[in-house]
Amino acid sequence: MSVLEDKVGPNKMSFTLKDGSTSFLFPVNPEEVNISRSKGYETINMLEHGEFDFAQGEKVKEITFSSFFPKQYDPSYCMDEKDFPDPRVALNVLNTFLISKKPMRFIIAGTGVNVPVFLISLNSSFRGGETGDIYFDLTLRTWRDSKVEKVGSGSGAAGSKSGSRTDLKKSSKTYTVKAGDSLSKIAKLELGNSSKWNEIYKLNSKIIGSDPNRIKPGQKLVMP
Repeated sequence: MSVLEDKVGPNKMSFTLKDGSTSFLFPVNPEEVNISRSKGYETINMLEHGEFDFAQGEKVKEITFSSFFPKQYDPSYCMDEKDFPDPRVALNVLNTFLISKKPMRFIIAGTGVNVPVFLISLNSSFRGGETGDIYFDLTLRTWRDSKVEKVGSGSGAAGSKSGSRTDLKKSSKTYTVKAGDSLSKIAKLELGNSSKWNEIYKLNSKIIGSDPNRIKPGQKLVMP
């Protein structure tokens, strides 16, 4: 008896995928169902301050489980004999679901689970000594309709703009050339590495000119 069946009693729990008018009942309940939940976030790297994470919202859930399609019906672990499929036919049905571009419903009777999903991964295998049985594991991802909020006009638009996320871009840092300076000296002082003088030159070649050794006091150079 499976772990899930223990919670609600034998054969009271069932696993079904519905694609429109096609309803597929898994003949053998899986021993375990794994549901993966995670939250999205964006990492922004701010110069001199390091990395900052900003939460974005919940990602879609992934549901994974494994079971098998037995060749012979066994009432001790199989579901309804009337809906008992041939293993090859059952696998073909799941393959049809896999290539479908429309969401379907995943239902676990006895638990209240009834969610729209896509079947995104299906692996099957055969085992020696169990002729005709087909083992499989699959992955479902929950589906939700994309909704784009309309941007208001007038004062409403202004209000949404003022409430937007703070701009994290920093204004460019500059350095004013002093007497006796060189690009390698400035790179050592400002960037911690004299070999980065070429990065400074690339950003300021129009100001400095064709010779990177001819910088003049008073010139304002943009730092990388």
